[in-house]
Amino acid sequence: LLNRLKLEGSKTEADDVLGLDTSLVAEALETGLFAKHDVPLSKAKLPVAWTDEYFMPFDYAHFAVVYDSQTIKQVPKSLDDLVNGNPNEKIILEDPRSSTPGLGFLLWMKSVYGDKAADAWKKLKPRILTTTPGWSEAYGLFTKGEAPMVFSYVTSPAYHIEVEKTERYKAAAFKEGHYLQIEVAGAIASSPELPLAQKFLAFMLTPGLACGTPPRQCIIGDALTRRRYFMTDACSSSVE
Repeated sequence: LLNRLKLEGSKTEADDVLGLDTSLVAEALETGLFAKHDVPLSKAKLPVAWTDEYFMPFDYAHFAVVYDSQTIKQVPKSLDDLVNGNPNEKIILEDPRSSTPGLGFLLWMKSVYGDKAADAWKKLKPRILTTTPGWSEAYGLFTKGEAPMVFSYVTSPAYHIEVEKTERYKAAAFKEGHYLQIEVAGAIASSPELPLAQKFLAFMLTPGLACGTPPRQCIIGDALTRRRYFMTDACSSSVE
């Protein structure tokens, strides 16, 4: 998404850009293509303080290793368990060059292992079944049984519970904690409809958008007091 925006530059036909995350906002801001959003920062209900004047968050979730409870033998309880675990129990990862979850995993490894991250990657390599271009490809392979683990989100099992009525897929709780992804949107400064583009960024945080979003996202809005699978009390159903 960001690479396409760079190619289009100020000639882009987009008014708003949705789908970047906090790992990419600094690079996105360097393009000079975004206008300030003019939305009160207090509208953002997040586990962390929000101070960005150019991008507004519309969903968030912590990354996690999701596993198939019917096929895995040893559930990792830490990133170190994953790195040093049984190489016969594989994990599917995403490419950090084309996938924000892939970039999130790369940054998580760097955050935990620091200067020793390269060594950790060498130890992890035998456990990696494949690296896919994006999350959809990785999760599709996982649910087809190609590997007992995939890098995804702590909210992924909630989708299976809500839609498929199964608790087969679970998120492993890591003692180091979990890397937080916040997805954001921004208004294009050159848009002929800039005032409307800015209004849409405010609309993102209302129940109107949250209730219309498929049950795969965590939407953040004024109605929230805590993170939910359907992220507003105004929706007809929710999963804690």
